[in-house]
Amino acid sequence: MRIPVTYRDEWQDGFGARGWKLDASLVESTVISSTAYTGEKVPTSVLIHDILDHLLSGFGFSGHRNEAMAVVQLASRTGADIEISFRPMVEEVLHGRILGESLEAFLPDTLKHDLPADTLSEGERMSCLSRKLGEQRLRSLLFAHFQAVGEEGIRPAKARWYRAGLNYDRRTAIGLCLQELLAQADEMALSRRWQHARACFLVDNRKCGLSIEFPEPHELWLPVNDEDSAIGNNMRTES
Repeated sequence: MRIPVTYRDEWQDGFGARGWKLDASLVESTVISSTAYTGEKVPTSVLIHDILDHLLSGFGFSGHRNEAMAVVQLASRTGADIEISFRPMVEEVLHGRILGESLEAFLPDTLKHDLPADTLSEGERMSCLSRKLGEQRLRSLLFAHFQAVGEEGIRPAKARWYRAGLNYDRRTAIGLCLQELLAQADEMALSRRWQHARACFLVDNRKCGLSIEFPEPHELWLPVNDEDSAIGNNMRTES
């Protein structure tokens, strides 16, 4: 699989951040660029999440439903805490902000039954629902719904990976390999003071590469470690 990416030292997208973006996400105004930074708990960066859990799994880059399915993919390959990822999305829905679809389309039937008429705003309707059910109960029901929605994406994600000739069960190892390639490329971008770069990730079950096309043609390749080694590296990163 060839996955084009673009680097800029400052993106003119309203965020002004340095980093890399998937070319497939350039039209998505909500997608911010990513460096190789991984945070404290997850061993791969946001860019690797976008590649493995969104793009290769067949889920769009925006919308609560797509993100719920991608979060379950992320958790299953890295051990990330689902609750931490779902918490802000649950709060958004509690306030009537649902991305990608209507309130009725997203909520489960058990909650739609208690929604007031759509003559009110989405926020007002959710406020009414919260008062009727109790805020904590509604929050718990929404969390369970996000998890159920996320799990619905497992089967199509597996099918998508296998159609691409990729082993779904090697996602942890592939992700760590891509992360190391990204770290090397990001260091090059900083040390050589690139303002703009174009590159392409090359994803395979046994080895992965990063072909830098501009401003300095260069190729980086690394083997995809076996599963036991990948899991061990994962645990050391998280500790």
